[in-house]
Amino acid sequence: MKILAVDTATEACSAALYIDGEIIERFEIAPREHTRLLLPMVDALMAEADLRPQQLDAIAFGCGPGSFTGVRIATGVMQGIAYGADLPVVPVSTLAAISQACLQKTEYDNVFTAVDARMDEIYWAVYQRDAEGVAQLIGKEKVQPANEVDALQLTGYGIGSGWQRYQAELTARLGEQVIAYDADYLPRSAQIALLGAIGVQRQQTVPVQQAMPVYLRDKVAKTTAERAAIRK
Repeated sequence: MKILAVDTATEACSAALYIDGEIIERFEIAPREHTRLLLPMVDALMAEADLRPQQLDAIAFGCGPGSFTGVRIATGVMQGIAYGADLPVVPVSTLAAISQACLQKTEYDNVFTAVDARMDEIYWAVYQRDAEGVAQLIGKEKVQPANEVDALQLTGYGIGSGWQRYQAELTARLGEQVIAYDADYLPRSAQIALLGAIGVQRQQTVPVQQAMPVYLRDKVAKTTAERAAIRK
């Protein structure tokens, strides 16, 4: 199986190829450089593997939540390749990708993933390791203030940028439910490629026309305008 993955939902920009269980990746932390970097990353990976888009089985992309501009960049690249090569698509949550990375690196079974969403909120999700070692969402992904999160009576490991900015609020809210935390996790296309391959195996692909970004916050324009008005 051959899967191309792309992600630009945070300050990290990455692309990866999953080829029959092996993954090669390009990754760079480069805020505001995603448009310049992503396509050359994809081209380099495809050249290294001597592949054409038509030889892929699917394309996976980080569908969000995350930076609105960033999520749109990966979505646009995904759409161009998928339409051109007539490929099915696997949308992969940014929070799922971060959670999967943690499950691969640690022995924890429950992950509390928090990504800074700005506007004094975080993107929040609880993921749990399934029998195959894959991150499965428990409950729903949400955007909310850190002092309102719910860990669903589980004990787990906190990861993501939200744990750096809102560590005090999160630990006060969750108390002994948090074993430890690591704020350095970012989404990577290596995990998106892996979850994309699993999505193909589990028949979770969608036509490119149905592969949409996930923003969670549905009042972005109004909220941004409100914030601008407050600053005046």
